[in-house]
Amino acid sequence: MKFQRVFGTLPKTQASAPGRVNLLGEHTDYNEGFVIPTAIPQRATVQIGLSNDHKHHFYSAEFDELINFSDDDTIPQKFVSYICGCIRLVEKEGYKVPPLNLYITSNVPIGVGLSSSAALEIATLRGLRTLLNIPLDDVRLAQIAQLAEIRYVGFNCGIMDQMAASLADTNSMLFIDTRSLNRRKLRFPKNTEILVLDSDETHKPPGSLYNQRRVECEAAAQMLGVKALRDIEDSQAVEVLPQPLRKRARYIVTENNRVIEAFKPLPAKVFGQLMNDSHTSLRDDYELSVPSVDTLVEILQETPGVFGARLTGGGFGGACVALIESEKASSIATEAIARYQSAGYTGRVLVPPAVHLI
Repeated sequence: MKFQRVFGTLPKTQASAPGRVNLLGEHTDYNEGFVIPTAIPQRATVQIGLSNDHKHHFYSAEFDELINFSDDDTIPQKFVSYICGCIRLVEKEGYKVPPLNLYITSNVPIGVGLSSSAALEIATLRGLRTLLNIPLDDVRLAQIAQLAEIRYVGFNCGIMDQMAASLADTNSMLFIDTRSLNRRKLRFPKNTEILVLDSDETHKPPGSLYNQRRVECEAAAQMLGVKALRDIEDSQAVEVLPQPLRKRARYIVTENNRVIEAFKPLPAKVFGQLMNDSHTSLRDDYELSVPSVDTLVEILQETPGVFGARLTGGGFGGACVALIESEKASSIATEAIARYQSAGYTGRVLVPPAVHLI
């Protein structure tokens, strides 16, 4: 066993969590709005055992790196920052975490916008929940994971990624009200599946650009006299704002309205058009797309058998998601990537499509 080869002992428990793809509702979660993600087949998995010294030992199979860490050490800004943040917050909940050996494997692509970090956080917290027998439900795990990313990674994120990793599955869409955390599973449109393609341009939202968008949205909400932009329903109300706040707010308000529209069962073409409109507003109003992603989305939107397509994840590169006719993923992916490459880019299929026949 690989865990035993690295640590010399056997693990006590194992846990995993999926990455996610977002169909509608991007960047609306830190505006207390609405989102519709679904889980993807790729998962992060952690095996956890007890350390025989006073340090934590974390090994990443993907990076082939072993990091030894004491509770007194400064958290390094590597993959361990997500894990250590989760451990420290579990201890703040009142549960003592002993020194651990932790072995990480993951096939959730990194740097593509499919929430590899949230998958790692939730997998870690699920493992700790089992190991320590602590009564933290799935929503509380998502809240702890979000706080770990904010406090210990410096990424002022909303809660959508963590809620999806903790509560979503691949057989349905998950509608989440990120203010109340009420959620409901929704059926995919009939005879559809999802296809996720990589633009091959590394997704770069963390830090200044992502956090800047949040600051802009909070400034817009303050100028409009509301707690969050979620409280504005009419997009015309934002036209009084100066630029770029006007564009940022217009995207959030119209995106929330698109998610609310998608809450009811819709034909595939209608749902797909909402995705198309979402990408247009993400590009023009939220200004977080890039030429390679726009090109791939446009190619997908023009490909027969595709109902709609948009970027997914934080933006500035990364993945595109398409809602497509069932059993056409291979032909659509082949055609789209061939056209994308002929435009001077490279790309690849990221998610083996899950068929959703309702």
